[in-house]
Amino acid sequence: MPEKIKSPIVIFIILILVSLSFAGTAFFLLQKEKTKNLSLQEELDSLKIKHNAAETRLEEYKKTISRLDLKLKDAQTNIDTLSSTLEQETKAKQEALDQVQQLEEDFQQQKGLRANLEIKLEQTQKNTERAQAQLKEIESKKAELEAKIKDLEAQSQQAQAQGVELGTIVVGPEGSSVSAGQTKGKAVTSSLEGKVLVINKDYNFVVINIGSKDGVSAGDVFALYHNNKYIGDIKVGKIHESMSAADFTSGSIRDVVSEGDRVVQKAK
Repeated sequence: MPEKIKSPIVIFIILILVSLSFAGTAFFLLQKEKTKNLSLQEELDSLKIKHNAAETRLEEYKKTISRLDLKLKDAQTNIDTLSSTLEQETKAKQEALDQVQQLEEDFQQQKGLRANLEIKLEQTQKNTERAQAQLKEIESKKAELEAKIKDLEAQSQQAQAQGVELGTIVVGPEGSSVSAGQTKGKAVTSSLEGKVLVINKDYNFVVINIGSKDGVSAGDVFALYHNNKYIGDIKVGKIHESMSAADFTSGSIRDVVSEGDRVVQKAK
């Protein structure tokens, strides 16, 4: 009986020991798991902290990116503006270069024109000097001519004072020319005649020895005879009392006319 009771006790003790062993093992495992859980919890908390920090940095990054996007847009706008400005400046520069080139061409043209004008001016000055010299010569000839005309007028007046008629010549019935003092009462047909006193080939006129007192009028036409040969007509332009200035009606006359040639008034 005691052995029967002893066996269950031993078994019970064994069971208790096994239970304690399992319990110890379970406790050890539980403690180990708790320790592991604590470690994991710490890691999780650390990860959460890191996650929060990462999210904070991410938000900051997002804000930074937003700011950078705005700056990028501003920069792009500035770039577009600068590009437009650069294009306009490039166009303006090209226009300026074109204008400079045109100005250079105009300058060269003006330079050439100036050179031509200087040549023309020099030629004009030379022509002016020649004209002035010719004018002086003409004035000198004019003075000589006026002096000669005055002298001729004086001679004519002196001749008239002495009773001599220089300018009026009459034509007899047979066509012979005699002076008014030689008609001796014969019936005659009068025709106004005279002679060439002065020739001015520069101005294409002659001075004849009959004037207003002889009945000469402006516009009268006289036939001109050289050695009794008809060589052309002259037309009265300016009249003095005893002489007149008449223009050549043809340029060829001045090459053959001489002082003393006869002039005969043509019918009006």
